[in-house]
Amino acid sequence: MLAGGAALGVARPAEAAPPPLSLRRGLNLWPWFSLTREFPPPRTDYGWPPFQPGRSVPTAGDLSRLAGSGFDFVRLPVDPGPFLAFTGARRDLLLAQLDDAVASVRDAGLSLVLNVQANGATHHFTPGNLYDGTSSPLFPRYRDLVAEFARRLDRHGPDGLALEPVNEPPQACGAARWTEVQGELMTAARGAAPRLTLVATGACGGLIDGLVALDPAALRAAGPTLFTFHFYEPYLFTHQGAPWMREPVYRALNGVPWPSSAGTLDGTLAAVRARMAADTAAPSADRDAVYRVTEAKLREYFEARPDRGFVDHALSAVRAWADRCGIPPAHVVMGEFGALGSGDGMVAAAADDRARYIEDVRRSAEGFGLPWAMWTAFGPMGLIDPASRAFDRPIARALGLSRPG
Repeated sequence: MLAGGAALGVARPAEAAPPPLSLRRGLNLWPWFSLTREFPPPRTDYGWPPFQPGRSVPTAGDLSRLAGSGFDFVRLPVDPGPFLAFTGARRDLLLAQLDDAVASVRDAGLSLVLNVQANGATHHFTPGNLYDGTSSPLFPRYRDLVAEFARRLDRHGPDGLALEPVNEPPQACGAARWTEVQGELMTAARGAAPRLTLVATGACGGLIDGLVALDPAALRAAGPTLFTFHFYEPYLFTHQGAPWMREPVYRALNGVPWPSSAGTLDGTLAAVRARMAADTAAPSADRDAVYRVTEAKLREYFEARPDRGFVDHALSAVRAWADRCGIPPAHVVMGEFGALGSGDGMVAAAADDRARYIEDVRRSAEGFGLPWAMWTAFGPMGLIDPASRAFDRPIARALGLSRPG
């Protein structure tokens, strides 16, 4: 818990701080500065260029259509690894590319939240090495990079821009270690750009429980501040079929409906059994064990009957926290939400179920006065088809866009 400005090593500015950046409807621009080409251990560097050349990158036309359809901001995840690994001319080029990206977003009439998003799937520039605590081996360099990003954003305005120093911090809810880490990062960014809006978050992976365990008083006193959280609950729906999830039940999950009343337990279990039967790489005994766990989890899902009311109940805790702390709800951003869709070999949520879920979450957030940013522009949770550049029309309608792309 934050005890006051002294705990952050910051003092209240002598002049009144400007209000934080005003946001309403946003989209994450992953994987523009993500999907890297790191070398395997023991090396700790990257190939050049460090970002995969085949990744989807928004064009000027994409950005213009986002602004014209009703989005007013984007959230840009930036993997810090390459910016820390390279020095000299190559690092300067990376920073210039990031400057160009910021300028292109602003030229399209969109505000931008730059989120420093470390990749937990790497082996060196990981969240643990970067900011598990202030004694983490790479924390001083990470803190300096956050300050540099703040300075560079400040040169662009800083109107229409914000910096989010960490994505989904792994510390426990209310952990003093996270209070100290976030305090040092915010202090470094404030020192570099006192009038820039900064975005703070709670621990617990940036989820609601982490946010409501946060005492925001000192953070708000130090300068213009927004707060953020992510929402993907229930994960059995949003992450069905996700191959990167640690728990094995997610790999075979499919046919999970939204709301639960749109399907049946028997129908979903039949879809799961069919998918498991097709996975001949896994031993049958392993499949049987995973199925038993999956069946139990799905029984819990259907018995809980999640629907729009489930979402409202979850987000009401965010609004209650904001009200309790005297924070306008417009200053609390749902920085990520979404659900995996099927396609390109991915078997996940059905299109109608996914659209219903996204509309329910979006409407709930707006009902509580919370800005939002969907995850993401491209990929299996995306809005934009990377080949045709067309919007997914059901998802565009679910987001309440004035023009579906």
